[in-house]
Amino acid sequence: MSSAIETQPVGTAGGADAAPFVRIEGITKRFGAIVAVNRIDLDIQRSELFCLLGGSGSGKSTLLRMLAGFEQPSEGRILIDGQDMTGVPAYERPVNMMFQSYALFPHMSVSDNVAYGLRRGGVPRAEIRKRVADMLDMVKMGDYAQRRPHQLSGGQRQRVALARALVKQPKLLLLDEPLGALDKKLREETQFELMKIQAQLGTTFIVVTHDQDEAMTLASRMGVMRDGRLVQVGGPRDLYEFPADRYVAQFIGAVNLFDGVLIEDEPGHARMRCEEAGCVIHVGHGVTGTLGQTVHLAIRPEKINLAHDRPAQDENVTPGTIDEVAYLGNLSVYQVRLDTGRLIHVTLPNLDRHEGNVFEIGNRVYCSWGPASAVVLPA
Repeated sequence: MSSAIETQPVGTAGGADAAPFVRIEGITKRFGAIVAVNRIDLDIQRSELFCLLGGSGSGKSTLLRMLAGFEQPSEGRILIDGQDMTGVPAYERPVNMMFQSYALFPHMSVSDNVAYGLRRGGVPRAEIRKRVADMLDMVKMGDYAQRRPHQLSGGQRQRVALARALVKQPKLLLLDEPLGALDKKLREETQFELMKIQAQLGTTFIVVTHDQDEAMTLASRMGVMRDGRLVQVGGPRDLYEFPADRYVAQFIGAVNLFDGVLIEDEPGHARMRCEEAGCVIHVGHGVTGTLGQTVHLAIRPEKINLAHDRPAQDENVTPGTIDEVAYLGNLSVYQVRLDTGRLIHVTLPNLDRHEGNVFEIGNRVYCSWGPASAVVLPA
């Protein structure tokens, strides 16, 4: 039987032959009886932009602080560029950290804020001037060098904080919710600027965020944390299309989750009887399960079709009534109450600006999807 889910093992990156730039081995952090981080193994490659994603209390910020040297692990070790950093104080690590608050000195100019770490490090004045000027130009803040932080917008302060973190040329930059203080539009614009700067410098970035859209935009790979554990690691597409469990499926994007009973399992397909959905669900792969067992299924809203007339298929089709419609510009979200009583979400793109909503509240509709649309999750 073929596996329903094909993902990389937790903690690994593609290209197993490449020596990891950051290696986290069995890291655990306890605060009294509370286990904040629980035996995490993770490899991150040089020049990678990696995101740690999770809700409040998942352990992602604690893990970041251990990488920075602000917290020491209870167990395990951290290697950066082949050197064991466990027990090495923060100021001796080739690491810098950018905080969500930005922590700019209000009495200093932009230029002096960026130069602060270099001056403390005894870098010659001529080199400081050149590195500061180059870095401010890179983040498009050269014209604001003499302004104070209170004279800048939130996005400009974010760029100054980034310049200050990068000007010391760290091997590893840690970013804790770096865009959390920005409004939605500015955050979206800044994400692409951050990606360009990271690609230009080649510095390894590890970003902590609770914002799934931000992680999926920024990251070449991302790791989802829950209760101190690393649940799944992979590219954004891997985690969205092939979640490892119900938690990841719900945390990464919108999803409709169903429970079904496995009634057929072959190498090329499987069938589940699903009372919630009101139909038999056919998936285009085997699930290596036992007939009669309960299985979990995930179907993303954009993978469901709506029609006024019943499609010509016997499986993966179920009737319902539209309860609510939300127009979001580029797409519309439909809440459909299936005849079983289950409420599901369907999203459709708005391709024609003049047509309005094809489906209205109260319409009887048929929801359908193809065999590649549903993902069977591990129990």
